[in-house]
Amino acid sequence: MIRNHLKIAWRSLLSTKRFSIINISGLAVGMAAAGLVFLWLQNEISFDKFHENKDRLYEVRGLTAVDGTKIVINQTEQPLGPALKKDFGEIESAARLADVSSLLLTAGDKRFTGINGGFVDPAFLRMFSFPVVGTTSTAPLKQINSIVITEGLAEKLFGKEDALNKVIKIDSVDYFQVTAVLKHLPSNTRFDFEYLLPWDYLRKIGWNNDSWLSNNISTFVLLKPNTNVTTFNDKIAGIARRYSGNPEVWTHFLFPLEQWHLYAEFKDGKPSGGRITVVRLFTVVVILILLIACINFINLSTAKSEKRAKEVGVRKVAGAGKGMLISQFMTEALLMSFIAGTIALAIVHQALPYFNGLVNVPLSIPYGSTGFWVSALGFILITGVLAGSYPAFYLSAFKPVSVLKGGFRGREGRLSPRKVLVIFQFTFAVILIISTIVIRNQIRYAQERETGYSRSNLINVNFEGDIAKNYDLIRHDLISEGIAASVTKTMSAITERGSNTWGLEWEGKPTNFEGTIALFSADANLVKTVGLQLKEGRDIDIHRYPTDSFAVLLNETAVKVMGFKDPIGQLIRQSGNVNWKVVGVVKDYVIGSSYGTVPPVVIEGPASWFNTLHIRFNTSGSVAEYLKKAEVIFNRYNPGYPFNYQFTDQQYAKLFDAEQRTQALAGLSAALAIFISCLGLLGLSAYVAERRVKEIGVRKALGASVLNITGLLTFDFMKLVVAAIVVAIPIGWLAMNAWLEHFEYKVAINGFVFVFAALLVISITLLTVSYEVIRAAMVNPVKSLKRE
Repeated sequence: MIRNHLKIAWRSLLSTKRFSIINISGLAVGMAAAGLVFLWLQNEISFDKFHENKDRLYEVRGLTAVDGTKIVINQTEQPLGPALKKDFGEIESAARLADVSSLLLTAGDKRFTGINGGFVDPAFLRMFSFPVVGTTSTAPLKQINSIVITEGLAEKLFGKEDALNKVIKIDSVDYFQVTAVLKHLPSNTRFDFEYLLPWDYLRKIGWNNDSWLSNNISTFVLLKPNTNVTTFNDKIAGIARRYSGNPEVWTHFLFPLEQWHLYAEFKDGKPSGGRITVVRLFTVVVILILLIACINFINLSTAKSEKRAKEVGVRKVAGAGKGMLISQFMTEALLMSFIAGTIALAIVHQALPYFNGLVNVPLSIPYGSTGFWVSALGFILITGVLAGSYPAFYLSAFKPVSVLKGGFRGREGRLSPRKVLVIFQFTFAVILIISTIVIRNQIRYAQERETGYSRSNLINVNFEGDIAKNYDLIRHDLISEGIAASVTKTMSAITERGSNTWGLEWEGKPTNFEGTIALFSADANLVKTVGLQLKEGRDIDIHRYPTDSFAVLLNETAVKVMGFKDPIGQLIRQSGNVNWKVVGVVKDYVIGSSYGTVPPVVIEGPASWFNTLHIRFNTSGSVAEYLKKAEVIFNRYNPGYPFNYQFTDQQYAKLFDAEQRTQALAGLSAALAIFISCLGLLGLSAYVAERRVKEIGVRKALGASVLNITGLLTFDFMKLVVAAIVVAIPIGWLAMNAWLEHFEYKVAINGFVFVFAALLVISITLLTVSYEVIRAAMVNPVKSLKRE
C-alpha cells in the first residue's frame, strides 16, 4: 500500500509541476532558514555544558547600590577566592582568572603579542573540563615556570612539532615550559584564552593587588555535592565587608554556570534576561517563517480542491475509506517535505559560511552525528505532518454524491481560512520589515551622535615592554619627525569607560550621595590629542605647570553632579589623602556604549596610572606613511615587541556590532518571509487566473481592457495585504517600543517607517500577482472561451 501511495503521490507532483515547484521551494527555503537558526540555537544553549562539573560550578558576582539601584558585576577582588576556600567548607575548589593580552610570547624566531591569555590558580584546570591533547603532569600549572597552551597557539609557535616540554619566553625575561596542550576551545564557551600561566607568576611580576576595594578579576568556585546555594549565598554575602572593615564595599553571591551565557543581564540586582531574549525571539521568528511555508502548502492544496474533488469522489465510490484517503494525501505532503528537506540541507551547506559571518560563530553541520540525522528526519516528518494535515482532512471529507454531480464548489466566504492565513503571512512579514527599519534607524542615530572627540587620524597603542619607560623619547621623536601633531598617554582607549569609583570627596558633597564617578587619567595634551572640547579653564599640562601632576578635568555632567558653580580651582579628595585640583571643564563626550547617557567623568593628571598611548597624526601626509615611520620609532625604543595599534574610529565602530547583527538577522528574516509569502501568492494568483479563464474571456469579448481585468483580479489579493498591514502596524510599533526601552539614547519611531513598510509590501505584492494576472488577461478570448 505504501508503494502505491508513493507512486500516486509522485504522479500527482508531476501532474501539477508548477504548484509542486512553488510548494517545494517555499518549504525548502523555510526549512533551510530553520536549519541555520537551529544550529545557532544549539550552540547558544549549550555554552559551557561540556564541563563535567557543570552543575556545581559557579562564578562569584559582586552586588552594590548606585543611585538607589542595585547593580551587579562579574569582576571581584583578588583575595576573595582564597578567603572563600579557607572560610567555607561547602567549597570544594576555588580558582581565579585574570585576563591578559599584553605579554610577548617568543619561541625561536616567532614572536606574538596581543594574544588572549590568563593567570589562574592550579585548581582552574581541575574544575573545568577543557579537552586535553597532551600533558606532562596531573597538575600542569603547579610550577611557577609552567605554561598551558591551546593547539592553535602551539601551531603558531612550533608548527607541526610536538609542543610538550618546549620552552616559551615571556616578555623577553622569563622562560616557561609547556606542560599541557589543550584542544581548540569550542565556540560555545565563555572563555577565549590561548594560554594559561600560574597565579604565582602574576604575584612574582608585581601585578597582584590584595586590596578588598579593587574589582578586576573573575573568581570561580566548585561547590561540594548537595550544597544549598540559596543558603550558602546568605553566608558569603558580607565576606568582603568583614575582611575590609568597610560597610560600603560590594556584597557577593554565586551565579550558576548554566546561566552565564543566556542570563547575564541584571536589573536592580536580579536576573532580567540577556541573550536568552535574542534566542527566544529568533526561535519564534524561524518557527513563524517555517509556518508561512506550511501555510503556502495548505493554501495551494485547498485551492486545488475542485480539481481533486472528483478524484476523491471516484475513490470513495470505489471503496476507499476516509483513513486511506488521509494517508494518501499525507504521503504526498511527506514526499514534498522530504524533497524540500533534501534541498534545504544543500542550501544550509552552501549558506553556512555566510551565516557564520553574520552571527560571528563558527558553526558546522555535524554530518557524522547519528543524532543529527535522526533530528533532521524528525524535523522533515513534523514539517510534512504540519503542512499536510489540514489539506488531508479537508480533501478526504468531500461527499462523493455532491462532487460527482458537479455541484461541488470550494468554500470561499468573506473571511475564509485561506484568507486568514494569507493575512497572517503578510502581517508577520510587515512586522519584520518595520523591525528592520527601526533597528537600522537606531544604529544610525547612535553612530551619528556627537561623540565629543575627533576619531579621525587617531590611533592608540597599549603599553607593552618598554613603551612606558621610553614614553617621553617616543613622544619626542613622533612629534619632531613630523609624524604626530600631538601625543598623550591615558588609562585606556578614549572609547572605553576606564573605571568607576565612589570614593571621591568634595566640598558640598551630600551625605547621602550614592552615585559612582567614572575615572579616567591622562598626561599632558589630552584635549589636543583626542579632540575634546574645552568649556572652561585649560588642559592638563605638566610641562608648563609642574603641579599638574594632581590636576583634574571634569566633564559637564560631573560639574552638575558635584554642584560646582565655579569649578576651576575646586579640590577633589581621593581615598581621604590625595587632593586633586580642577583646572578645566570639557564638554560631555561619549564613553563606552553610544546608546547610554554620559556619566560624570573625572580625568586625573599624571600622578595616576596609564595603560595606553594616543597618537594624533598630522594631516599633511598619508596615514599609511606615518604608520611605517611610527613603527620604526617603536622598534627603536621597544625592540622586543611588534608594533600593534588600533584605529579609534574602528574601535568605535565595533561598539555597534551586536545591534548590526540583530538588524541583519531581522532583515534576512523579513526577506525570507516576504519571499515565501509571495511564492504562495504567485501560486494562488496562477490558480485564480486559471479558474476564471472563461470569465476573463467573456469580459474581454465585451470590451474590458487588460488594465480593467488586472485591477479586478488583483483587488482581492490587495485587500488581504492591506488588512495585514493594518494588523501589523500596531504590533510592530509596540514591539519596537519595547525593544528601544533597553536604550537610554534612542531614536523616535516616526510614521515614515510604517508608510515605507506598507508601500514596500504593496509594491512587491503587485509585482508578484500582476505577472500571472496580466499574462492571463492578455490571452486571446477566442482561446479562453474554447477551453473545456
